[in-house]
Amino acid sequence: MKFVFFGTPQFAASILEHLIEKGSVPAALVTNPDRPAGRKRLMTPPATKALIRKLGLDIPVLQPEKINDDFLEDLRNIGADIFIVMAYGKMLPKALIDMPKYGTVNIHPSLLPKYRGPSPVQTAILNGETETGITLYKLDEQMDHGPMLFSRKMDIRPEDDNQSMMDRMALISADMVADDLFPNIDTFSPVPQNDTEATYTKKFASSDGYIEYTDLKKAETDDKELADILDRKIRALNPEPGCWTMENNVRVKLIASEMKDGFLRLKMIQKEGKKPTIV
Repeated sequence: MKFVFFGTPQFAASILEHLIEKGSVPAALVTNPDRPAGRKRLMTPPATKALIRKLGLDIPVLQPEKINDDFLEDLRNIGADIFIVMAYGKMLPKALIDMPKYGTVNIHPSLLPKYRGPSPVQTAILNGETETGITLYKLDEQMDHGPMLFSRKMDIRPEDDNQSMMDRMALISADMVADDLFPNIDTFSPVPQNDTEATYTKKFASSDGYIEYTDLKKAETDDKELADILDRKIRALNPEPGCWTMENNVRVKLIASEMKDGFLRLKMIQKEGKKPTIV
């Protein structure tokens, strides 16, 4: 199956790496342009491009600032059978979506139509869900709206945080694409989503991760309901944007937690200007 992979962040890179390990090497990568990063604002490639460089793959890496006619022509010349998209970061026009023979398939880390939008895994953990999953669907011009091809369920374990879920999801997503989608592409009948059951997620900011120090202390010793809420919040927002509190005018990042005897127990913190510490 000749495919082009669209993706930018580390989660997309993890899926791409697993696909390559399974022998599914894309004909090209489409990702965002390099951006300044870090304190020195050095130009830094997206995680997917960095992966292609690390592996020494000789494939085109397309990084359009805008999706214009020249880019579409370059893409058309590749002659792909299908486009696979995971967190590319740009809205794709119909002319691009419909270009390959089998259209464009998006990998979404939830059981659609539940948890559309930018933070499905974080929101599922935050809401106390015990189950989520991955859905492959045909992309259209609306957000996470197109007809579904198939999905796979996953448990959310009590110890899972956003990072551990994404690590597992990357491997499963690659299996779904390489082992299920590509060999059986002609057998799938896309099923429309039930829009009346759709729920939506938001992008979390650093301010969403703030926890009052007094609430933290209550959750550790007095309030079991609050303990559960804060544990889910810490796990959901790790590693980004992260949870934090202020202790004696010092910002403290709350990296990892667990529930013990019904109360919150911090497992790892990081005081401002210091290295992470196991509590």
